[in-house]
Amino acid sequence: MRMTRHEPYELPVTMKAAVMTKPGHIIIEEQPVPRPSANEVLVKVMAVGVCGSDVHYFEHGRIGRFIVEKPIILGHECAGMIAAVGEDVSRLKPGDRVAIEPGVTCGRCQACKEGRYNLCPDVQFLATPPVDGAFVQYMVMREDMVFAIPDHLTYEEAAMNEPFSVGIHAARRSKLAPGTTLAIMGMGPVGLMAVAAAKSFGVQTIIVTDLEEVRLEAARRMGATHTINVRHEDALTVIKEITGGIGVDTAWETAGNPKALQSALYSLRRGGKLAIVGLPAQDEIAINVPFIADNEVDIYGIFRYANTYPAGIAFLSSGQHDVMSLITDRYPLEETQQAMERALYNKSGSLKVMVYPNGM
Repeated sequence: MRMTRHEPYELPVTMKAAVMTKPGHIIIEEQPVPRPSANEVLVKVMAVGVCGSDVHYFEHGRIGRFIVEKPIILGHECAGMIAAVGEDVSRLKPGDRVAIEPGVTCGRCQACKEGRYNLCPDVQFLATPPVDGAFVQYMVMREDMVFAIPDHLTYEEAAMNEPFSVGIHAARRSKLAPGTTLAIMGMGPVGLMAVAAAKSFGVQTIIVTDLEEVRLEAARRMGATHTINVRHEDALTVIKEITGGIGVDTAWETAGNPKALQSALYSLRRGGKLAIVGLPAQDEIAINVPFIADNEVDIYGIFRYANTYPAGIAFLSSGQHDVMSLITDRYPLEETQQAMERALYNKSGSLKVMVYPNGM
């Protein structure tokens, strides 16, 4: 391991890490503080959001082909401060405040060379087995996956750039345009940040659906123009009323719910566009193929994101998004178990759970 330069203070030898030893069980361990190699930076982790995938690994120990087979550290929505840099690092320096893009790709495969590096088959994505994540006090990351943030952007907001990036990617993939109409089905954290992304892209009418009034209220704060509580109203009837019987230009399904996916499809106008953001629990679900063909619906699969972090930081730094209001639950690293349980059981009033590895 090469020596690092510009270290502003003596680094500790050990750190605390929240380790999931088995599904549903997290302990706090003392681990060595890693040292960055030549092209890496060491980040003092300040804020980590709990993502739906973290919760899924915590509850079930797997997502599709990714299976937890040994102890793992969860968490990938993260931001912090540069503590040390490798000798070949030139873009960042100790003391810089940064957001971390959590997927390190190979840079050599066809997907990477085409700029679609989210499809890299060899990606090392934080908190995806067997790769450890960000529920630690310090972590190393390759320099090109770390982005400086302005002083007025909080670490929490910078961590939220990860789910926000999903919305930016969906907007780009589905060719979202200013002045258009959009329906978003599901107002979990990804759906709420998708509303913010749509607002950033200048969408005129943003219609959202959910079962929980607290989430619909949050969506209004993020920029939704119309909200539909599907416990009390039929989403398709209301969407048709709002659009004069035509349907929306674009629909995003962000909940991973088969019924929501059906609603998203049927909410479209002829020639509309559907983006599938959420992943259902089952691999196969029924979908109306004649409707898709007859209406020439364009369908876009959304897998994470690519080339979104600079744009996301710029959007979040603009002040037009009240992202901080989405963070309803805060935990120190020592209470990561409780943080995961809070996110898993999704108690009333909870929107986004945040963990602070180096103090709140």
